[in-house]
Amino acid sequence: MSGASSDPRLYPTRPILSASVAVFRDGRALVARRARAPLMGLYSLPGGGVELGETLSAAAGRELMEEVGVEARDYVFLEHLESIERDGEGVRRHFVIAVFVARWLRFEPRASLEAEAPLWVDPRALGELRTTPGLAPILARASALDRSRP
Repeated sequence: MSGASSDPRLYPTRPILSASVAVFRDGRALVARRARAPLMGLYSLPGGGVELGETLSAAAGRELMEEVGVEARDYVFLEHLESIERDGEGVRRHFVIAVFVARWLRFEPRASLEAEAPLWVDPRALGELRTTPGLAPILARASALDRSRP
């Protein structure tokens, strides 16, 4: 298979479990532009792979800190997403993503090697922001669970 590469996420033998989090602060949601493939350059929720022995919510919190330097609390499961990308050689990528909603606790967002240009956005009005597929409806559903407003 010519798709074989050093990236273990390409042409996996099984789905890759990931977690992401919609963090809210004063009614606004945190998004960041992806600095790496897949979907580089598009705004998305912070998140990434779940490590062995790690709970889904712990993975979401760890990825939040690693990607944008923010801590959150009150994690609530929202839904799971499946992202499957196929090509002529088979399944190129397959992620199962557990999406959480949480409330901002501390630290201002910052860029990293994985996430650039973090922004606090109105979860129901993303405007012209270029986002990953399905982000707008995810944020709309997440905002119903938002407990960040006084």
